Amino acid sequence: MSKNKRFLSLLTCFHSKKYIFVSHIDCYVSNHQYYIKLFIKHFFMETSAKLHSLSYRDAKTYLFAGIFIVGNILLPQLCHLIPQGGLIWLPIYFFTLIAAYKFGLQTGLLTAILSPLVNCLLFGMPPLASLPAILIKSSLLAIGAAYAAKLFGKVAILPILLVVLLYQIVGILAEWMILKEFFPATQDFRIGIPGLLLQVFGGYLVLKAISKL
Repeated sequence: MSKNKRFLSLLTCFHSKKYIFVSHIDCYVSNHQYYIKLFIKHFFMETSAKLHSLSYRDAKTYLFAGIFIVGNILLPQLCHLIPQGGLIWLPIYFFTLIAAYKFGLQTGLLTAILSPLVNCLLFGMPPLASLPAILIKSSLLAIGAAYAAKLFGKVAILPILLVVLLYQIVGILAEWMILKEFFPATQDFRIGIPGLLLQVFGGYLVLKAISKL
C-alpha cells in the first residue's frame, strides 16, 4: 500500500513539474510571438504618410533640396571621423533617399547631383575619380525612391529595401563599365553593408518621423 502511495506521489509530482515546464514553454513562445508581431508592426507594416511630388517651379523644391544637401554634407563629415567611415556608412546617399521618397523626383535629383559635387569642391571627397560612379548611383537612388513612393504611396521597409538593392545592383554594373574591373565595383556590398542597412532602416525611421510634413 505504501508503495502505491509513493508511486502516486511521484506521478503527481511528475505531472506537476511537466505542467510547470509546459507553462514556461508557452510563456516563452507567447513572449517571442509578441516581439515578432511588434517587429513586423514597426518595420514591415506600411505607415500612412504625406508624400509629395514637387516641381522645379515650386520654391519648396529648392528649399528642401538645400536642407537635404546640407544633411549630405554634414553626415559624411561625421562619418569621416572614423577610419574608412565613408566607405562603411555610405553617407552621401542617405538624405538623397529621404528627399526623393518624401518630396519627389525633382527634389531627389537636385540632392543626388549637387551633394557629391559640393562635397568634392569643398572637401575633395569623394575624389574626382569616384565622382562619375557616385553621381550615377545617386541619380539611380533618387529615381528609384521617387518611383517607389509613387507606386506604393506609403512608407514601408519593403519598397525602401527594393530601392536600395536596385540602385546598388545597377550602380555596380555601371561602375564596372567605368572601371573595367568587377571587384572594385562591388565595394559597397563588400564594405558598405552597415551603410546599406542604415539607408533601409534609418531611412524608414526618418520618413516615418516626418510622415506628417
